[in-house]
Amino acid sequence: MNESDTTPTENLPRPQVLIPILPGGDNASLLRLASWLAPDLPVMLVGLIPMQDPEQISAGAKTAEDLRKLINETTDRVNIRARSRVRVSEQPWEDLCEIIRQEPTIHLLILNWPEHLDSLRVTATELLSRPPCDIAVLRGPLPEALEHVLVLNRGGPHAEKALRLCLDLMKSHPMDITSMRIKRTSEGSELDEQLSGMEQLLETFPFIHQQLVVAEDEYHSALEASNHFDLTVLGTMASPTDLTSSFGQMTDLLFNQSSSPVVAIKTKYFSPTSAGQEFSSKAISILVDRWFAENTFSATEFENLEKLLALKQERGLTISVALPALNEEKTVGNVITCIQKNLMQDVPLLDELVLIDSDSEDRTREIAAGLGVPVYIHQQILPQYGARRGKGEALWKSLYVTSGDILLWVDTDIVNFHPRFVYGLIGPLLHSPRWKFVKGFYRRPLRGEDGQLHPGRGGRVTELTARPLINLFYPQLSGIIQPLAGEYGGRREVLERVQFTSGYGVEISLLIDVFEQFGLDAIAQVDLEERVHTNQPLDKLSKMSFAIIQTVIHKLEKRFGTELVKNINRTMKTMHYEPDYFYLEVDEIAERFRPLMIELPEYRQQRGLDETAGA
Repeated sequence: MNESDTTPTENLPRPQVLIPILPGGDNASLLRLASWLAPDLPVMLVGLIPMQDPEQISAGAKTAEDLRKLINETTDRVNIRARSRVRVSEQPWEDLCEIIRQEPTIHLLILNWPEHLDSLRVTATELLSRPPCDIAVLRGPLPEALEHVLVLNRGGPHAEKALRLCLDLMKSHPMDITSMRIKRTSEGSELDEQLSGMEQLLETFPFIHQQLVVAEDEYHSALEASNHFDLTVLGTMASPTDLTSSFGQMTDLLFNQSSSPVVAIKTKYFSPTSAGQEFSSKAISILVDRWFAENTFSATEFENLEKLLALKQERGLTISVALPALNEEKTVGNVITCIQKNLMQDVPLLDELVLIDSDSEDRTREIAAGLGVPVYIHQQILPQYGARRGKGEALWKSLYVTSGDILLWVDTDIVNFHPRFVYGLIGPLLHSPRWKFVKGFYRRPLRGEDGQLHPGRGGRVTELTARPLINLFYPQLSGIIQPLAGEYGGRREVLERVQFTSGYGVEISLLIDVFEQFGLDAIAQVDLEERVHTNQPLDKLSKMSFAIIQTVIHKLEKRFGTELVKNINRTMKTMHYEPDYFYLEVDEIAERFRPLMIELPEYRQQRGLDETAGA
């Protein structure tokens, strides 16, 4: 199976496109645009027959019959899946809005200019001030194919939506996209502030060509540029005016004079009183939304293990699983036997399974060894680099004692362990070289004082510490559902080049490093369903949060080249309560970073790397 054979999880919402079909209109261009925007989704077609006299509505029966035939013929010709209805109406625009209100999955209404506005008896002001959903207004006709598309980045609130439409077109229509900003010679810095978010966003799409044009007459320059493209996409004016026929000076000019087709975009959600701030703050959402839709999977998509095995053999890859453990005698045996039976004996998907122990004081190592699993104590691996405490240390050293091209980590405290916790992570890494790092996510019930499991109450450090920090400093990663999940892994060529911390900050450290070095599209996430494990007490969660905050600050220090936290700040006072008194205890919680594994001479010698390769 190649990359195009994989699909995101079916639990995601499936938006629809709505097109009003009118007698005598340019319906072919509308349907062609819809087929490009939503190739895998049914398009909703509403045949509208506007009637002036309510007493003559019954006379529209013959027109309705003809319109149904037209819809069927046109959809067959354009090769589009559609469901349709026909309405004879004296209030066509109001009826169309009512249909949209009744269909919450409709996210885009495509209209033809000027025919639709005239026939629906709606003004530009009404469209701009009270849109029932996002609206794309097409001035066609469209060509049979698109090769070069221009999106005008004018700093308005709808520029993001215009770029989103172009990226949606690109999914089914390989083409070049040019983002052009036209700057007047007399322009001040106010627009630069509005455009900062968009420029940051465009940096994440290197395949989009960026052009800056400085001109006295921005309207003439836009028209000249538009004439050289197969399609021009831009946003409408920010807010309506009393000019009932205007979409804005730039849009009106292109609608009337451009030799190429034009699409003007109006998004439903926009408050004109905060145009610049809202645009800048939300510009990143297009990147996150696109990543989430294309990189989120369900483990059920990969439950055919024979198919995964065939794909693994085709790719010529080896797979290792390392199990970090500390005093997990109650659960480690079940985790190991489940993996061995399902993923090594029944279907030999895994090449290597090892236990990386953190010097447990119970029977964890004895149980694993009795099941034939190689056991390592992480404090004894690479002793020349010191023996630090912490899960991150175990994960870092597991790179040294394993050999697989793909390395996965699975926690050993899972009560309801299932092989999907492993094959769910393997799936994306085998299906496409695009994905280099995979995170699991799941529902995490919290066991209360009554001993009962309470759904949706787990993940307290994630929600109270990690997610706020990510949204504040790394908003591109805000679509990661569980950044601290213990089930994850990636390709060795990536893991050996990212930085591990020794303690609780390891998950967020790896996530940030993979993002900064390899880009957001290198990361996938997989729904592993429900995970039941031992919940930690509040004071331990507080220490975890402290370590995670340190890690994020360290990353920011590297980004900005300045020291924000002194070593003295790496101690934490925790409160302890006794029946008759309470006291403070000082703990050192210092997240220390390990060198890249690829830089260690011992690792390079073991892997047969020469002195310069990969360093």
